[in-house]
Amino acid sequence: MIAFEDIFNKERIACINRVSSKKRALEELSKLFTRGDSALAEHEVFNSFCDRERLGGTGLGHGVAIPHGRLPGLEGASCALIKLNEGVDYDVADNQPVDLICGLVVPEQYTDEHLVILSALAEMFSDTSMCARLRAARSSQEIHDLLVTWRPEDRRAAM
Repeated sequence: MIAFEDIFNKERIACINRVSSKKRALEELSKLFTRGDSALAEHEVFNSFCDRERLGGTGLGHGVAIPHGRLPGLEGASCALIKLNEGVDYDVADNQPVDLICGLVVPEQYTDEHLVILSALAEMFSDTSMCARLRAARSSQEIHDLLVTWRPEDRRAAM
């Protein structure tokens, strides 16, 4: 199982009123990854997200997207999250605006690990109760606390 406390850093969580476009959301997300990490370049993170989006959209539906990319030189996986007060058009099949955007970057050599982390994130963000709590959260700290304490059994217990 993935330990979310190892990949979510509270400095990489932001509550933003609104962004004008999907591109702008990816730019803001890319900025978050550079906070406190000089090994990451904002433009490299942004380009990796855009490259992945060209292969197929990363919107899950129900207001959630998980853009992700691989970057050379990283030592481990890392996530950042933006909670938007006003959702943005993200070209998702259900046509719902996206207001929870969780970015994931992994080292280039992470193949299996990348898929395991994506699967765990998709499970967490398909938990409607968890998404409701994230949307109701009023601060980055509150969001961080929710993210690092969520467990798959929380979802199963609510079913």
